[in-house]
Amino acid sequence: MAQQVADYVLERLSDWGVRRVFGYPGDGINGMLGAFDRADGDPEFIQVRHEEMAAFMACGHAKFTGEVGVCAATSGPGAIHLLNGLYDAKLDHQPVVAVVGQQKRIAQGTHFQQEVALEHLFADVSEFCQICMDPGQVRHVIDRAFKTALTTRGVATIILPEDVQEAEAQPSPPKEHGAVFSSVGWSRPRVLPNKDELHKAARVLNEGSKVALLVGQGAADAEEEVLQTADLLGAGIAKALLGRDVVPDELPYVTGPIGLLGSKASDDMMLNCDTLLMIGSSFPYGEWLPDEGSCRGVEIDIDGRMIGIRYPMEAHLVGDSKETLRELIPLLERKEDRSWRDQVEESVRTWNTVLEKRAAQSFQNTINPQAVAHEVSPLLPDGAILTADSGSATNWWARHIKLRKGMHASLSGTLATMGPGVPYAVAARFAHPDRPVIGFIGDGAFQMNGMNEMLTVKRYADRLTGSAPLIFCVFNNQDLNQVTWEQRAMGGDPKYPGSQDIPDFPYAQYAELAGLKGIRCTEPKEVTNAWQEALAADRPVVLEFVVDSEIAPIPPHVMKDQAVKTLKAGVKDPQRAGIAARGFRQKLTEMYENLPGRKSD
Repeated sequence: MAQQVADYVLERLSDWGVRRVFGYPGDGINGMLGAFDRADGDPEFIQVRHEEMAAFMACGHAKFTGEVGVCAATSGPGAIHLLNGLYDAKLDHQPVVAVVGQQKRIAQGTHFQQEVALEHLFADVSEFCQICMDPGQVRHVIDRAFKTALTTRGVATIILPEDVQEAEAQPSPPKEHGAVFSSVGWSRPRVLPNKDELHKAARVLNEGSKVALLVGQGAADAEEEVLQTADLLGAGIAKALLGRDVVPDELPYVTGPIGLLGSKASDDMMLNCDTLLMIGSSFPYGEWLPDEGSCRGVEIDIDGRMIGIRYPMEAHLVGDSKETLRELIPLLERKEDRSWRDQVEESVRTWNTVLEKRAAQSFQNTINPQAVAHEVSPLLPDGAILTADSGSATNWWARHIKLRKGMHASLSGTLATMGPGVPYAVAARFAHPDRPVIGFIGDGAFQMNGMNEMLTVKRYADRLTGSAPLIFCVFNNQDLNQVTWEQRAMGGDPKYPGSQDIPDFPYAQYAELAGLKGIRCTEPKEVTNAWQEALAADRPVVLEFVVDSEIAPIPPHVMKDQAVKTLKAGVKDPQRAGIAARGFRQKLTEMYENLPGRKSD
């Protein structure tokens, strides 16, 4: 029997190093499903519960391996379901290839069932999108999809009509006009900036006396160079959320996250620096950067379209972060005056004390959600991979979890969508079966789609259970909490229970029904014990903490407009009494630790 196009597609994916494809079946990819069966696990088809989860897993795979993530879906509705996860990959610059089915060629243009104009649908999310109309076209379409995804760090989409999938393959197209002959292979380029710009950047940095570094995921491969640069300049290092694992939090001059979810130490550094060096970050929130004109700027970014569009820069270094820093470091002069570094380190110590005291506060014997993250931080195993969803739990994940060298962490940074916390964790575990993986998920995101993927965990339990823990930590507060606080601070409106309250649900019991381990914690004094039990479990765990919904994710500094709106909302808010009591004690802790002349213990 002659090889079908679908078989050849999988063979070519395997040649590109693909070992698993996340997807969901449908008749629009029947040809592909038969080929997966014949492929005998190379590559393997990982059946998820929803196509959106397949795209999230492909994105998570790319984030935690550096490889291309691949997902597959049927035509029409299945393809549509992929979009949110693919936009997550697009906006966080991750290489993902989507393979989607389409109606037979003869039916296209007839308003056939499940016929959707997929070329148009995927045009915005994709850096490359092509429908294969001939078997001889498949080879170069696959190759170009992978080369494009890797080069642009974006999404590429391959559309395969049903009859093309089932047609006889043409691994080598006929040698005739219009045919092209492509190859598997790609190499990462060395991208270096202009030498004159390098010298300009060095002058700016050497002349500064209070230098602040802001690093993002673009600096992920440049830890050694970032630390060497910070040492020479006597600088502190703040991290965008996508750059959380660039440098470890153990270092005394790493100020942690920046922005609304950030640290007071990062905020103080940005408000007082005279020189800003941004490395591999497109952090967009100008209100958390230095005031325009208050400091000089240098930026390193591999994408010239993004250089100098977040803060006015004097030197624009378009290049790879690692390679550019290697060229820049010999031009930098070591700063002998370390008073700025001392100031940054004192600010970090003070902030860490504030975090510890805030996490220790308990109100009416309810679990403080900050404690959930704070108490597990020192317990985390080496090499842990941490994921987070979007919600108020992200604040505590960002501030209280201290990453050590060798750990990895990610979330939906730019799209900030609900839903990826669980599938990221599942993809991480498939890719790294011997590493601890822990996802932090709010109950809203878990109800939205995370719970369903516990069935995926059940299906592949033999693969996902190992010597290292796999934990899904659920913050149960029966509230879509982040939006609730945004309604108060940004809209000036009280909490609207009609949109914000969500049903209570026994998540730990649900896990047990699925054959996983369920742990439910309701007592503040049991938080550490619950974590220890989960970390020692012999199978995947849903760890449910029933937490206080009235503890505000207080930003590093409160904008006047937001303060006024929050006070206005509080007058009629159904939780006003609890909010006032908790907010006062939380803020008082920070005010006390920052009293003039006070040194942290």
